[in-house]
Amino acid sequence: MTFSKKFCGVMGAVGLSLLAAAPALAAGPIKAPDAAAMATMVNKGDVAWMLISSALVLMMSIPGLALFYGGLVRTKNMLSILMQVFTIVSVAGLVWCCWGYSIAFTSGGTNPFFGGLSKAFLMGVDGTTWAATFSNNVYLPEFVFVVFQMTFAMITPALIVGAFAERVKFSSLIVFVVAWLTVIYFPMAHMVWYWAGPDFLVDAPTDYGLLWGWGALDFAGGTVVHINAGIAGLVGAIMIGKRVGFPKEPMPPHSLTMTMIGASLLWVGWFGFNAGSNLEANAVTGVAFINTMVATCAAAVSWSLVEQVHHGKASLLGAVTGAVAGLVAITPAAGFAAPMTSIALGFIVSPICYIFVAFVKGKVGYDDSLDVFGVHCIGGIVGAIATGIVAAPSLGGQGVFDYTVFPAGFHPEAYSIAGQVWIQIKAVVFTLLFSGIGSAILYFIIDKTMGLRPNVEAEMEGLDLSSHGERAYNY
Repeated sequence: MTFSKKFCGVMGAVGLSLLAAAPALAAGPIKAPDAAAMATMVNKGDVAWMLISSALVLMMSIPGLALFYGGLVRTKNMLSILMQVFTIVSVAGLVWCCWGYSIAFTSGGTNPFFGGLSKAFLMGVDGTTWAATFSNNVYLPEFVFVVFQMTFAMITPALIVGAFAERVKFSSLIVFVVAWLTVIYFPMAHMVWYWAGPDFLVDAPTDYGLLWGWGALDFAGGTVVHINAGIAGLVGAIMIGKRVGFPKEPMPPHSLTMTMIGASLLWVGWFGFNAGSNLEANAVTGVAFINTMVATCAAAVSWSLVEQVHHGKASLLGAVTGAVAGLVAITPAAGFAAPMTSIALGFIVSPICYIFVAFVKGKVGYDDSLDVFGVHCIGGIVGAIATGIVAAPSLGGQGVFDYTVFPAGFHPEAYSIAGQVWIQIKAVVFTLLFSGIGSAILYFIIDKTMGLRPNVEAEMEGLDLSSHGERAYNY
């Protein structure tokens, strides 16, 4: 049986259990246990944590992201953004079960770009099948792994809609989401997170995704989720065009109260996103949890300080935007960094994102409505590249376990910051090109066949009424 792992490329001494087992492993390779043995190796605490994590990540989408985005748009488009996020979550869950899980987490054979369809419609997946955690001595019921990964597939395309909020046709958006998940997200998940499982101890480790094989580190989705969605959002904002009246007419958020509530729900849910990505409840889970907490605190404070210097006032919108930037940046590094380097990462990412939100967007002239590119893509780039630095054992990081010398053991002195940063840069560039070009092709096809944008009258009236026949608020 082939097992899949939602974890990072060429892992860093990820679990104390793996290191503790090194002497025994040195005696020779071990085979994955059979199904009966796996059933006895399931830890109820791990299963409970992963189910809670799945619910937390769902909460990030609905209601978290929906309220965060909803508060930032104008009143006449509030309901439409809620409907877009809610429907994307629903559609993505169905697509994931039908073919997404199989494309992302089954073997592609000699093809490192995407998996096959052996588990399409969840064929062969039931209450008796298992997914391996990295430590090789704990297994999750496969349905638990499926539903956890499903929540990532739900939130990623929902992030995109903020870039062209208030000006996209609902039906065209949903078609785009199904296509984008199929040809962009699922292959990216495979390339970054797929590996063949415990049998690599017996056979040469050749069955893995492309970026995994490069040694790219992405603990919870810096490339797969944030850079992937952020660049797709920017391409969409440019190809769909600016909102009617932008930038001459004021378009302020209609409810920063809702935005703050949404951001807070995102923060809470992100512990499932990052700490859950360890796939079991152990010491590394705690590392990812505390790193997520402190990086976010630092980024929120950092953005407020930048605004205080630049404008003489710190805004609520700035503070919550900084918090999201910190969450984005720590995502790929969560299980690798140490708390103090995570704080440093949080302080660094906010000024960089601020430059893109406050200056670059205006200078270049694109209408990224809710700063998806400026926060998610740029924050993801900063975090992905910085992961190569903060993972260094010399800085308190977790290092990298070298599969090529396994089971010889973990050698922190061999970690190369420059070498790993170069791998991270290659992964970032690949993601930008793969998602950017692929998304542009999808937007073009849908625009020419269905049209991406409502007419001017519908946009002026507001998408709440013109697309859904309802209002968010009835006075």
